[in-house]
Amino acid sequence: MSEPQWAKIAPLLPGKASDPARTGSDNRLFVNGCLWVLRSGAHWRDLPERYGRWKTVHKRFSRWCHAGVWERVFAMLTADRDNQYLMLDSTIVRAHQQAATGKGGPKNQALGRSRGGLTTKIHMLADSLGRPLRIIVTAGQTGDITVAPALLEGQTAEAVLADKAYDSNALRAVIAGIGATAVIPSNRTRKVIIPHDAGIYKLRNRIERCFSRLKHFRRFATRYDRRAIHFTGFTYLAAALIWLS
Repeated sequence: MSEPQWAKIAPLLPGKASDPARTGSDNRLFVNGCLWVLRSGAHWRDLPERYGRWKTVHKRFSRWCHAGVWERVFAMLTADRDNQYLMLDSTIVRAHQQAATGKGGPKNQALGRSRGGLTTKIHMLADSLGRPLRIIVTAGQTGDITVAPALLEGQTAEAVLADKAYDSNALRAVIAGIGATAVIPSNRTRKVIIPHDAGIYKLRNRIERCFSRLKHFRRFATRYDRRAIHFTGFTYLAAALIWLS
């Protein structure tokens, strides 16, 4: 993590000088260790010694996941958003076989069966510049449209851009309810085609490019984590880096 990036994120992390019972003097080394695992996709036990004992780093990463630290950091970084347009999309992530092992198997761990086999789906809301604003992780077979209202809850915008998978009267009503225009192509099954602004719709490729950037992180592109909370933590960390770049 570069100096400018660290300057932005350091005040958002627990363990600052102003925090009670301060314990975060090594925060930068710890975060860089987590980033090494995120980028490489390697086992925690392969973490280079310069980042400390891998069990200690992993335990602290897990503790921050359960405490919601990564999500809060991501949420704070998204405060400087561009809400003219909002964009909805999702991506399928293949789960490595080790993600389904261990006690309890895939039950309640956002793992499911889809055309890609054992998968997890990442649903995302992005701003006008294609930067992630809200993320929901589900099992791979979960329909995009079922998660969309939760992504849009509490949001405002001039328009919401999404592909045909999001074309439904119920979602269009939700979009109208937040005062936005639905820029969504109609499904062929519609008897009456609903027109959309094709010029604005072209901007939707920005959220697709965002997913492409996120998949440069190997631990995002393939799910190796057994527990959904750990995979979600890595997802928020990767999304935070989009805002820091």
